[in-house]
Amino acid sequence: MPATNTHEFAAHNRAVTARERLRTPRRSTTFLFLLTSAFAQDPVAKGIEEFHQGKYEAAKSTLEQALKHKSRDAHARTFLALARAATGGCDIASNDLYDAFTNNRDSDLRRLAGLALVQCHLAHDRMEAAIPVALALQREFPADPDVLYQAARLHMKAWNDVVFQMFQKTPASYRVNQISAEIFEIQGRYADAINEYRKAIEKNPAAINLHFRLGRALVLQSHSPGALSAARREFEAELQLNPSDAVAEYEIGQILLSENKPQEAGPRFERALALSPDFGEALLSVAKIRADERHYDEAIPLLERAVCLQPANESAHYNLMLAYRNAGRTADAQREKSEVDKLKRPPSGEFTDFLKKLGEKAPNQ
Repeated sequence: MPATNTHEFAAHNRAVTARERLRTPRRSTTFLFLLTSAFAQDPVAKGIEEFHQGKYEAAKSTLEQALKHKSRDAHARTFLALARAATGGCDIASNDLYDAFTNNRDSDLRRLAGLALVQCHLAHDRMEAAIPVALALQREFPADPDVLYQAARLHMKAWNDVVFQMFQKTPASYRVNQISAEIFEIQGRYADAINEYRKAIEKNPAAINLHFRLGRALVLQSHSPGALSAARREFEAELQLNPSDAVAEYEIGQILLSENKPQEAGPRFERALALSPDFGEALLSVAKIRADERHYDEAIPLLERAVCLQPANESAHYNLMLAYRNAGRTADAQREKSEVDKLKRPPSGEFTDFLKKLGEKAPNQ
């Protein structure tokens, strides 16, 4: 895993800060400010406009001159700090950015200052300073795409840095094998993941969760009888170490169902549900067995609870519809059919249209 190149990261930071993050369309307060002052040839308005045009050196010079006459102008101070950050002057700009982020009443200016401050901290590997700023931005602007983007970059860098330290400082530990396996699993490289999980178990056979992860990787790789049998052994091994693992119980139940052994699967689902009463998938599985046995008075309450826990679960609504119908509750069955139809309806909107243009499947398709 390559180490971070500080100079390259700083250059990238300046480019992103200047071109992508800080030139944001959300300029409502700033735009109104420009409208009211530009006609008077206000140097502050001129400097801000230069900044938005990408003329950062010019903006810096203009705003420095403006502050000689308007030393307390919040817009001038903030945009001068932004211009300095965009031209590699984070060390000079950081204090003013922090002041604008923590003390300015203008939410647009706070947002811009916070984004630039995160960038500056990242460029200088100041993770401890960047994290609280990013968290504060997320609290104030929880649906802002720029804020979420910067938070994602911050967390990815933190992840990469720590993983690099693991490989560098503890290369022989079972945790290195485990993290390698999890990365392979995310990439869909299940054979490699299985190999790494087995290495981790060999080093530490008593570690919680390793047998479960190995079992899941085996199932993801193949549904052949041999793979399912091997996976079941791993889930059973996990339960030996951690008898309260509801998901391991559930996975065993699923394997038994695939082997056409519902009588054996039922108790495993019930055990999973007893261990985790809000486990929606276990609720659904127990309810389906009850319905197959025509015990609709037992199945219906379980399915009603399942749809309350997971209102977007099409399978839960569908099975509840069948249970209502088979129990003679026609009106309730029709209501659930309407819910199933809603869930089957393809989503619409700009993002869905974009996926269609790419040839990708939209959600629920």
